[in-house]
Order: sequence, then C-alpha cells, then structure tokens
Amino acid sequence: MAFHVVDWLPPDFGAVGQHAVIHARGLAEQGAKVCLVGLSSRVSAPTRETSLHSGLLEFKRLPAKRYDKQNAVRRLVWSLATNARLILEIIRDRRSRNADLLFTGSPPFMLFFAFFAKWTRGMRLVYRITDFYPEVLIAAYGKTTALSILERMTWFFRHRVDEFQVLGEDQRRILESHGILPERITLLRDIPPFAMSGNETAAQRPAALDGYKILLYSGNYGVAHEINTVIQGLKYHHREGRARFGLWLNASGSAVSEMTGALRDAGIPFALTAPVNVNDLAGILLAADALLISLRSEFSGYVMPSKVYGCVASGRPIVFVGPETSDVHLLCQQAGDVNYEHITPGDVEGFSAALDRLSRLSDRD
Repeated sequence: MAFHVVDWLPPDFGAVGQHAVIHARGLAEQGAKVCLVGLSSRVSAPTRETSLHSGLLEFKRLPAKRYDKQNAVRRLVWSLATNARLILEIIRDRRSRNADLLFTGSPPFMLFFAFFAKWTRGMRLVYRITDFYPEVLIAAYGKTTALSILERMTWFFRHRVDEFQVLGEDQRRILESHGILPERITLLRDIPPFAMSGNETAAQRPAALDGYKILLYSGNYGVAHEINTVIQGLKYHHREGRARFGLWLNASGSAVSEMTGALRDAGIPFALTAPVNVNDLAGILLAADALLISLRSEFSGYVMPSKVYGCVASGRPIVFVGPETSDVHLLCQQAGDVNYEHITPGDVEGFSAALDRLSRLSDRD
C-alpha cells in the first residue's frame, strides 16, 4: 500500500495535485494500491478507481478553504494546520502501517510532519521534490537567522528520508551537493497533464487582444517568477520593436496585480483571465501564438515550473525568461520540434527581439 499526500486535488487548481493524480493512476495501472490524500474546496465522499491489473486508486478529499497568499503569517498558520490534518488522516488509516508515504513541497514543510508518520506508523518516506523549502523563502526574502536555523533543521531531516524523487537534474545536483547519496535519488519527471491528440480545438482568444499576436502565461505567477524583464521587454517591444504581441495572463498569484498594473499604466495590450481546469488547458495553450515561462535566477533548482511539460507538448513556440542552469532550459532545448527562445533575466532588448522574431515567424504561417 502506498499513500500520496498533496495540497489541492483536481478539480481544484494546483499543478502538484494534477501531476499527483497522473502518477498515482500510473502506479494503479501497474497493479499497485494507492491512496491519494489532498484538499478540496467542496465536500465529497472517498472515491475509488480500479485497474485491469488489480490495482486500486482511492481519493480522500478533505474539505478546506483557500488561504490568503498575501499574508505571510496566515499562510504559515494555514500550512501548518493543513499539514497536521493531512498526516493525521493517513495515520488514522490502519493500512498505513509500514506503508510508503510519498509527499511533496505542497503544502510547504510537509517534511517535518511526514516524520511523525514514520515514527508512529513505521512508514517509508519518499520525498518528491516539487520545490525546496525553506530555500525558496531564502531566495525571496534573504537569509535571516531564523531561516538559516530552519534550513539546517530541514537538511537534518532530509538526510533521514528513505528515497528522493527529483523532477530535474538541477534538483539532483542540489541534493548531491549536500551529501545525499546518488543511489537514494531517482529522476522522475512530470508529464503533461493532458494528452494531445491533434484534434483539440483552440479556446476563444480574449477580445482585448484582437489584432495582436498573443504571448500566453498560464498558471501561478508568483514570487519565484521573473517579472521586470517581461514588463520592460513588452514595453520595449511596443516602443522600439514590431509591437505585435500582447500578453494574456491566464493566471493567479502574487505577481499578477503588479504585472497588470504596470502594463495598464504603459498602455501595453493585455488580458487577464482565471486559470482553467486541466481539462481545458490544451485549448488555452493552442489559442496562443507563443507561450511564456519565467523564473528568477535565485530560484534555479529550487523551483521547477511544471508548465514546461504542457508547453512542450502543445508544440507552440516557447519564450523562457530564466537561467540556463534550470532544467526548463534543458527540456526546451531537447524538444527539437519546438521553436524556443531563451532570454537571460534582465535582457530587456533580448526579450523584445525574441518577440519580433516570433511575430515574423507567425506572419509567414
């Protein structure tokens, strides 16, 4: 028996939960018995799926309310309380004795709560590194004394995890540089959260961008993502470049208001819509002329933007604003049939030039 614990399960928005369902279904199809535990904004009874190979996938959705991401204290309180709820749900399940427990960085700091399950139920811990906490906080706010202490505590517990699953080679390098043995690390990338058959219909393009090529950002746009290069690059593109692209933010997150405010003040065309359900994501990607992925250099390896898998699968041109050390760059380079533009954070003119090149490409199509 294996237990997987994440934050939000579909149909609620959350990339970690979407990919967790894919991986859990894959294990069930191989004959495993998996219980996936997560949060839901609606009340629902446990559900089960069976496979042809006697596998079982059980969903346990705990009702929960969204938290205020802008308030650090409330976010911390919510995360700690939520971690406790999720782990207690697993501990109370009699099947958890000596079972595997796979957890991620969502919710944050689940690592510490997972050890309570290890000590009380003898569970084997598998840490799937979706992102590194508290390193992402250090990258965002600087290395305070409190965060330094928390980082040392975190590595103490990481060294006692039974197995790691990493999403990229950049994450593997970080673990090995801190003394995690290579044989305890497995590279297991995510896959696109949808299948592309070639028969998908593109979603309707926003009316606010009529007459423009569309650069799409879909998903969470937060503190880990490069903002200034995108804003200034779009300004430069409209002031000195071909002025062909507008930005479609099919997004939520802490950076959205800053992005939209700056673009509105500069008169740059943009549209803002809420993130869609994973079942509708393919149509949104296909409606765009190019897809944007962004990552601040400080977060390289600590955060892996999961949208890269869907972007590559869509076949649309990709604009990545971020460091070459990130596996986003590696994956986009390896996708030989995708038109890929890489921009180093801070290269405003390079961003504009990339949009100019892509606009000429789409003009010929």
